Amino acid sequence: MNAIDSISQKDVSILSPLGHSLAATLYVPAQSPLGAILIGPATGIGREFYQHFATFLAHAGYGVLTFDNYGIGGSKASSVRHCDASLVTWGQGDLTAALYCLKEAFPDCGYHLVGHSAGGQLIGLMENNQLLTSVFNVACSSGQLSNMRLGYRLKAHYFMNAFIPLNNWLFGQTNSDWVGMGEKLPRLVASQWRRWCNGQGYVETGFGQEIGRHNYDTLSLPIHWVNAIDDDIANEKNVDDMIRVFPQCQHSKTILTPKDHQLNDIGHMRFFSRRSNALWPMVIQWINQY
Repeated sequence: MNAIDSISQKDVSILSPLGHSLAATLYVPAQSPLGAILIGPATGIGREFYQHFATFLAHAGYGVLTFDNYGIGGSKASSVRHCDASLVTWGQGDLTAALYCLKEAFPDCGYHLVGHSAGGQLIGLMENNQLLTSVFNVACSSGQLSNMRLGYRLKAHYFMNAFIPLNNWLFGQTNSDWVGMGEKLPRLVASQWRRWCNGQGYVETGFGQEIGRHNYDTLSLPIHWVNAIDDDIANEKNVDDMIRVFPQCQHSKTILTPKDHQLNDIGHMRFFSRRSNALWPMVIQWINQY
């Protein structure tokens, strides 16, 4: 365990319900935690990306867990092309196991999830999401292609409807790192991502098909949705499209304008960048309410 300015950081291994070993990191505050926070990662993004943000939360007095979904980062299978992970197993298995790990590490406190993109989209698949007290979603939306501005929509259509199927056919995986879209993706993850973004409500597209059980309809907790005006993916229409998939939750929204925070851009990814740390106190302000 390494000490980082009075907090502790410890790498741990989580066993998922499907028997996969998931790499994770615990951030332990110096004093008894005010609560505990699970960071749900975006598609293909490893836990190191959230290290500075997690350290900030721990300095604020919260226990934190970051983790790599199966097939990503430290949770890679022997070969990505042979990895059987899907978006469904990431939600039902990996997110569920990560929350149980957080609860074991920090018992008897409130549990919160900060979801980044897919990390917030998939929470209705978690078997234990009733343990959560609140959710703070960043750049989380349905990603519906038809709601994107024309210039970006053309790029997104190429990636989703040409690059992904061609990569899966040629390589048995999607080499999304070739186009700056995170790490290489398991075939089923990329295929579901493609199909869901071509539909409405993202995960809703899979209801009754690859998703047989979920609790999006019954989950009831406060969720705050944050997106930036320069995010071509999580634009306002797509955020609203995702919100309606959680009909029983209590929703609030914030739309960020970069110049209001002395930033050049925020987009889909840069909320968690160190240079955007002026935005991070809003997470603490939200969680402190619950």
